[in-house]
Amino acid sequence: MKEKETRILLITGAAGGIGRATVRVFTENGWRVIGVDRTPPYEEFPRNGLYIQADISLPDKVAEIYEKASAFTDSLDAVVNNAALQIAKPMLETSAEEWDQVMASNLRSVFLGAKLAHPLLKAKGGGAIVNVSSVHAVATSANIAAYAASKGGLLALTRAMAIEFAPDDIRVNAILPGAVDTPMLRAGLSRGHVGDGDVIDRLENLARKTVNGRVGEPEEIARSIYFLADNTQSSFMTGQALVVDGGATARLSTE
Repeated sequence: MKEKETRILLITGAAGGIGRATVRVFTENGWRVIGVDRTPPYEEFPRNGLYIQADISLPDKVAEIYEKASAFTDSLDAVVNNAALQIAKPMLETSAEEWDQVMASNLRSVFLGAKLAHPLLKAKGGGAIVNVSSVHAVATSANIAAYAASKGGLLALTRAMAIEFAPDDIRVNAILPGAVDTPMLRAGLSRGHVGDGDVIDRLENLARKTVNGRVGEPEEIARSIYFLADNTQSSFMTGQALVVDGGATARLSTE
């Protein structure tokens, strides 16, 4: 019997809450992982993978990432664009430099990375790109304008990529996480949109805003990402936005 070929994933934001969970889920399913993050390697990152410490907001660093990836493997099966920067402050107080920083991290990096990932995905006869957007792309709140705009742009880019990459059998989809218990979410609770009190109080207030009454776990998002990346499960999906938010965007805000 022919041995099953190991699949390879490249994921940005590999050291974050959703990133770590995604690395773990793919590894458990037999994939090798190339992880990218601005922070140093973490202890649990799989030994058979490749960890690249780099800032994806810088175009030359994106190029370096794919140079190192190409030295590690001659093909990729999936790319997950998960890294993101969130600046939580009123739009009137957001500087042009801060706006550009968010766009460079959350949107331009995906555009540049896609062009470099394309030949590696094509070399395998096709593959998948999963762009991690956010529910803020479709329903947002105060003091997070740059982040929301970048994630909305990512949805449009996902559709454009899906159309252009389809001839090479590369599927491109987006996932829109809602409230998930990650360091980014906890840091953003200071915006005041879920009341006062300590972090636990604010998390509980946030949980009450979802239909199922709780905040999501990173692994729940990771498994949804895996679904979109795995061609045996989502082979007929491309150019789509998958909302995973505990039903938060299903409820009218006036209720």
